[in-house]
Amino acid sequence: MATLLYRLGRASLRHRRLVAVVWLVVLVGLGVAAATLRGPTASNFTMPGTESQRAIDLLAERFPAASGATGTIAVKAPADGQLATPEGQALVKQVTQEAATLPGVVGAVDPYQSQAISPNGRYALIQVQFAGRADDVTDAQRDAYEKVGAQAEAQGWQIAPGGEVLGGEPEVGSTEALGVLVAAIVLVITFGSLVAAGMTMLNALIGVGVGMAGLFALSGTIELTSTAPILALMLGLAVGIDYSLFITSRHRQHLIEGLSPEEAVGRAVGTAGSAVVFAGATVVIALAGLAVVDIPFLTVMGLAAAGTVTVAVLVAITLAPALLGFAGHRVLPRRLRRAGSTAGTAPANGMAPAEEPTGSGTAEDRSGFGFRWAHLVTRLRVPVILVALLGLGLLAVPAPDMRLALPDASTAAAGSPARVNNDLVREGFGPGFTGRLAVVVTSDSPQATAAAAPQVAKLVQATDGVLAVAPPQTDPTGRTALLGVIPRSGPTDEATEELVHDIRRQVAGVDGADVLLTGATAIGIDVSEKLSDALPVYLLLVVGLSILLLMLVFRSVLVPVKAALGFLLTVAATFGITVAVFQEGTLAGLVGLDTPGPLVSFLPILLIGILFGLAMDYEVFLVSRMREDYVHGDTARQATINGMGHGARVVTAAALIMISVFGGFVFLDDPVIKSMGFALAAGVAIDAFVVRMTIVPAVMSLLNTAAWWIPRWLDKILPNVDVEGEGLRAHLADKV
Repeated sequence: MATLLYRLGRASLRHRRLVAVVWLVVLVGLGVAAATLRGPTASNFTMPGTESQRAIDLLAERFPAASGATGTIAVKAPADGQLATPEGQALVKQVTQEAATLPGVVGAVDPYQSQAISPNGRYALIQVQFAGRADDVTDAQRDAYEKVGAQAEAQGWQIAPGGEVLGGEPEVGSTEALGVLVAAIVLVITFGSLVAAGMTMLNALIGVGVGMAGLFALSGTIELTSTAPILALMLGLAVGIDYSLFITSRHRQHLIEGLSPEEAVGRAVGTAGSAVVFAGATVVIALAGLAVVDIPFLTVMGLAAAGTVTVAVLVAITLAPALLGFAGHRVLPRRLRRAGSTAGTAPANGMAPAEEPTGSGTAEDRSGFGFRWAHLVTRLRVPVILVALLGLGLLAVPAPDMRLALPDASTAAAGSPARVNNDLVREGFGPGFTGRLAVVVTSDSPQATAAAAPQVAKLVQATDGVLAVAPPQTDPTGRTALLGVIPRSGPTDEATEELVHDIRRQVAGVDGADVLLTGATAIGIDVSEKLSDALPVYLLLVVGLSILLLMLVFRSVLVPVKAALGFLLTVAATFGITVAVFQEGTLAGLVGLDTPGPLVSFLPILLIGILFGLAMDYEVFLVSRMREDYVHGDTARQATINGMGHGARVVTAAALIMISVFGGFVFLDDPVIKSMGFALAAGVAIDAFVVRMTIVPAVMSLLNTAAWWIPRWLDKILPNVDVEGEGLRAHLADKV
């Protein structure tokens, strides 16, 4: 692989104008396609095969009037008892009539008829039924809905529209640009050259632009959840910058050694590019592997992110060499350009592996921080391992208490329309009114449905935790009845989860009709439970995959096992700190979180897939140098020190860049994106600095030569992927 990439790098530099034009044409073409073909994103999370989803599908078929999106308008009078006055009743009826005539609305229920009036006569709830699903509601319809009751508000009343219809696509604003700015500063400090930093950033931004444009171009035919593009952007930016950083760093080192720009870029792509391809492949495989859990929206999210990573890899090994060709020696700081142009040509086979120069102008400088840190860690390896394990163990303590749920309006940003509505409903009626359930009773006989519906209502009403059951509504044929159920607890409370299971057990024995429980709350519970069940299976798949892939790269048994165990430590600590902040509220104010709550149900499994790929990045970039030096005669301990010394700088820069990019998304108001950005930033920090740069060299030093042991029969059957560039070294030696 290294030899093939060496040739690709040289060809990309020689034909740099053509390569640049091709990528620009691709970017513009996909941009036009995205602008013309882009479709809406979905805010709902469907789960085929669950009871709640079967009920939704059945309603869409038999009772379409009740299958559309719903809204709840909360009304608060200036004082207690005003809803009972003639003036108050007239005002509420006016708001109800205004809501009923909105575009896309099929009807609004008068709260006096539905008895949705609080005991103190100050709060009322107007139920609004839309014709289409929440994702079908247009921005114009949503805006009109949010402006309902303007005249009443002018009279001192509070009108707060809410409900699932308000779900929209998270907006990417200026806050996350701060992360990109920090990444740019890290690049400038790392390279000491504005040209090198600027080209690395430009390369990454072009890759992100191509990936996102392609994703939006496909959104007209593929249903994307609203978080999928954000995840793709987040990950595409981070890996795009990092992959370009690795190749540019290696190219600069070869220029310092006296190689021509064409030869330098060829070797950089052949060595660092090999590691980039392998690292990118692990990320793509992990994300695409989400399909094995058979959850459609999660599969689409994983494939969307995998697509942007694939583009980042392709851009790094083709466009980066082309841009480096345009820059020539200007990618070096001024003080090093003369040294780079006058230093003798390095031996053709005198290559270091894919990692980083020390930044001092010579590959032989061993006084840098990486070498000093490696000496310290290997000398104090046992205390270092114990302290690191203790620290990660303490961070992981909250992890067993992790609760999963789909987000509801109670955790929305304070002051947002959804949050204001939710707070008013809770204030006037209690938390159960924000998470209503729906029981569907259906059969092929109207008589059977009519007989079963009252029986079901009685059984549900007798279930502990049920506050009220609304009278059944029937479809025009009489074959399907819908009963509204109000629980005593909120949508994400554990008590509501238990209630859903209790109701299903209660109605399981009803004869003559099928009874299904649904509603946004039940859907959220079903999705969370299926994701929780899939989590151990996916974790086992990822750990097994990591061992197999690293065995191919390092021709070792213990190194892959050590890497997999380190990954598990990263996952446990990341889960723990995320639970502490977002679920338990510890230091929640530092991340702008208004209300702690359960973690979004797909976060853990998504986090495992992404962190796996990133952890393997750092493992390859550090340990490949260790293996290379060990194979060429260094002791196991010295090889470990060399790998850390040469790789620490670039891994530190890469980790800081990823932390900055992911951390920029913490400042978004959307709690789902906020938690994703925080968890990924924390996971990268833990894995890069604690696991890979501290525990790994300490354990490698402790294992000594045993780290590189592999049975002969296994060594023979494993294919040689040549990530370190041994084949390329032989190829260059033959040319001399």
